[in-house]
Amino acid sequence: MAVRGGHTHWGRRLADLWLQNLTKRFGAAAAVDDISLAVADGALVTLLGPSGCGKTTTLRLIAGFVEPDAGAIHLHGRRISEPGRSLPPEDRNMAMIFQSYALWPHMTVAENVGYGLRLRRMGRADQEARVRRMLDVVRLGEIAHRYPAELSGGQQQRVALARALVVEPETLLLDEPLSNLDAGLREEMRYEIRRLHDAFRTTSVYVTHDQAEAMTTADMIVVMNKGRIEQAGPPEEVFRRPDSEFVARFLGGTNILRGHHEGGGMIRFDGFALRAGDGTPAGGETSVSIRPHEIGLADEGALGGENVLPATVVRATFLGATRDVLASIDRPGQSRAGEAPQLRVSLPAACRVEAGERIVLRLPPEHCRALPR
Repeated sequence: MAVRGGHTHWGRRLADLWLQNLTKRFGAAAAVDDISLAVADGALVTLLGPSGCGKTTTLRLIAGFVEPDAGAIHLHGRRISEPGRSLPPEDRNMAMIFQSYALWPHMTVAENVGYGLRLRRMGRADQEARVRRMLDVVRLGEIAHRYPAELSGGQQQRVALARALVVEPETLLLDEPLSNLDAGLREEMRYEIRRLHDAFRTTSVYVTHDQAEAMTTADMIVVMNKGRIEQAGPPEEVFRRPDSEFVARFLGGTNILRGHHEGGGMIRFDGFALRAGDGTPAGGETSVSIRPHEIGLADEGALGGENVLPATVVRATFLGATRDVLASIDRPGQSRAGEAPQLRVSLPAACRVEAGERIVLRLPPEHCRALPR
């Protein structure tokens, strides 16, 4: 993946990172199961997935907190981890930001930010100059004298970011850094993290279970499931062209209809058929994914046309800018309530529909993606 970069704001060279057939087991369970991943120079890569998928273990392997059972990690062309031989965390020139921020409560903002520089025995004048410069970058210069208890959650997160970046790490690791913030602050800090990344271009690996965080911050999203990588790529590509039902459901939510591939992109279901204009359907059993906002309403006269289906509204919920609709597809010979497939549809708020109302749905073929079962 090509990214901008080459040098940071400080002018030093950046790292590149390569995970090669990496495996880590805890007892009989493989927390990380034979994964390979190349992180480009200066990229921000997000490991995304549910709890227990292996993303935090992968981050700990990169940091050197745990040793792999198989495979290797290469940093800037140098092998830093393999079974039985791993470079200690303190020798990897990495910085890590945890969920709790881990700020020293008895130190001011400036003292917290400068802590790593003092450990490196940098001269006092150089320390103070670099800390001032970093606090200006994270917009905390006016509160350098305050203590962590006097700061908001967002300000504490900025201090943690500043402390990590001021030591000029080759690689920045972030473990669910926004999970302790409320919804409003999380949204603000997503953009702040991206702004700081664009300023410094430090190679970064960011762990989260929040797909909005991943979409906002990442150059590349790596979707993990049960210790393996399901799909990796730029956010828009992974969102628009998921490779599996898991990715389609996890990244943004989707409708999944399971049917039988008849050739020519046609998928046959019980009582209706759809043309899938995207994806490569497997022979036989196939799934079709279409996201709620990609389904539209049509007139009664469109019935009988390609990918046009009659349906009945099960529920409709007003959400401000949109109306969230659950609709049941009407099929010939349907005899039992609830036996028909249901679709989630996101309509403009101006489309007023009510439970029990008959509607006509259009599922554009170009938005119907065939997935292997």
